[in-house]
Amino acid sequence: MKKVLIIDTSILCVYLKVPYMDDCGSDNHKWNYQRISKKINSEINQNSLLVLPLATLIETGNHIAQANGDRYASAMKFSNIIKKTAAAEEPWAAFTFQSKLWNEENLIKLATDWPSLAVSGLSIGDTTIKDVADYYMKAGFQVEILTGDEGLKAYEPKPVNLPRRRR
Repeated sequence: MKKVLIIDTSILCVYLKVPYMDDCGSDNHKWNYQRISKKINSEINQNSLLVLPLATLIETGNHIAQANGDRYASAMKFSNIIKKTAAAEEPWAAFTFQSKLWNEENLIKLATDWPSLAVSGLSIGDTTIKDVADYYMKAGFQVEILTGDEGLKAYEPKPVNLPRRRR
């Protein structure tokens, strides 16, 4: 089963070395550039597919534009990743795979489901990342959400183990 790594904003900002975003996560689950780089390289070596949800694209772009320091360097690194994603250049998954999640029916579902998730503290961006993870899991992929946010990580889909038939 092919693995999909869903990359959250917190991780991507550290990976891109966005100024003043040197790490993310809680004290017992801290991510820095070295740890993230090692994880992503390991996943690439295992032929995992790297996925950037729309929320990650928008939020990361916002963080870069609002950062103090060398915004241009971070923006250029990010632009290169976006171009690879648009071209479905491995290991990046084409964004078009997610386009179904943004149709009228799914936007209404998001609007219906999100208020109860907001009560528990899940942002609308994180809700859409959860939806991307669920989408890939239903498509038969092993899914991991790479995030420094333990609240979002809790929504990572668990693999379904179907019982084997006895012969």
